[in-house]
Amino acid sequence: MYENKPREKKITRSHTVQDQSNELHKWTLIAFMAVLTAVAVFMSTMQASAKIKREGLETFVLKNGMQVVVIPDRRAPVVTHMVWYRVGAADEDPGQSGNAHFLEHLMFKGTKNLAPGEFSKIVARNGGQDNAFTSQDYTAYFQRVAVDRLPLMMEMEADRMRNLVLTEKIVRPELEVIKEERRSRVENRPEGRLGEQLNAVFYLAHPYGTPVIGWPRDIAALNSKTAIEFYKRHYAPNNAILIVAGDITAEKLKPLAEKYYGSIPAVPEIGERQRMVEPVPQTERRVTLKDPRVSSASIRRFFLAPSYSKAAPGEAEALDLLVQIIGGGATSRLHRSLVLDKKMAAGAGAWYDSNNLDNGKIAVYGSALPGQKIENIERAIDEVIADVLTNGISKQEIERAKNTLIAQAVYAQDSQTHLARIFGVALTTGQTVEDVVEWPERIEKTTLEQVNQVAKKYLKSDVAATGILLKADKKGTAS
Repeated sequence: MYENKPREKKITRSHTVQDQSNELHKWTLIAFMAVLTAVAVFMSTMQASAKIKREGLETFVLKNGMQVVVIPDRRAPVVTHMVWYRVGAADEDPGQSGNAHFLEHLMFKGTKNLAPGEFSKIVARNGGQDNAFTSQDYTAYFQRVAVDRLPLMMEMEADRMRNLVLTEKIVRPELEVIKEERRSRVENRPEGRLGEQLNAVFYLAHPYGTPVIGWPRDIAALNSKTAIEFYKRHYAPNNAILIVAGDITAEKLKPLAEKYYGSIPAVPEIGERQRMVEPVPQTERRVTLKDPRVSSASIRRFFLAPSYSKAAPGEAEALDLLVQIIGGGATSRLHRSLVLDKKMAAGAGAWYDSNNLDNGKIAVYGSALPGQKIENIERAIDEVIADVLTNGISKQEIERAKNTLIAQAVYAQDSQTHLARIFGVALTTGQTVEDVVEWPERIEKTTLEQVNQVAKKYLKSDVAATGILLKADKKGTAS
């Protein structure tokens, strides 16, 4: 829920200040602190903070179906205004991969009322910041401004929800930007190429196996027609969520929301998203990439696991704790074994891709120090996992993991932008406001038995997907 994993699938506009080119294996919705140990202090802090966020947090729905969430934060006269659409790369038509991300870029190219590029210029002139990002499951646009500029932001965002204007003259140059973004993020980065190929073999049927930025051939075929069709089909108030966090109340926001968004007609044709169901994996899959630009050999392994929206009650919370214990920081088993004790890895850890509309995954990884063979790194990772499966985790480990995750939830609330993102991700992937608010309580109630059960259920290496990255000489020989 409160992710401490690297974000591997969100693509942000590359020409903005908030560059997230490191997201593929470093994105977090929240920048979390290291492991904290003062149990009583953190528990009391969590309870007080959670109570504050419950007070004043309201949600309502406009007549056209647009959901609105208000998160009061009175520390400064500033607001974060976000519009989230329940559509992402996994909702694209076959042969049009990259279309959702392409449209995200084009949303800044002008409307009937604003010239291309004018949106961001107006935000900047009013002392604000704006950006957007695309994932497999959602697309979001946001501005952070002084509270007295909120009506202007709402007016402009509502305008581009229904009045986007695209021509081939506008579209073609932006398509070249997308192509260059793909080259810089994927094709010129061995880690990006491996990650893309590993994801493709990990998901056998589900569209999560297709990269958010798109396949090169599909990107080349995108145009104004594909973008406008996608826009008209998915960009509507009944497919959107408005989240405003900051110096605002529901009483003040509701008339503004009704004024600017309430008059936009709903699109009745929008229904539930239909996607291929990922089959239960039956075999191990491996991919290896050799590249002379690789600085150190590394390994990553993916295990199929349910997300919060798909997991049985208590499973996702148990997986969060399991991954924290295995690879969630300097005190985790992987880091202590491979980095500190055996001194064979420059880094080792794990993360849980939990906030998907459909299934997610558990990932473990390690990068070798110079002179170390990747086979030894893989063997050491296997030994750590085998010990968890055979002997289980300890009471001390689960208590420490709970304190860490709950502390992360507390610190996440220090940033209104991060807090708004937590709710946006949850609401666009099948969860509710109550799910977010009650998450720390559910983590605290998770038992040792539950964590050991999900370890045995999902950490099955014989049906996992493994990616190996090796340094190669100019002849392609691994070294």
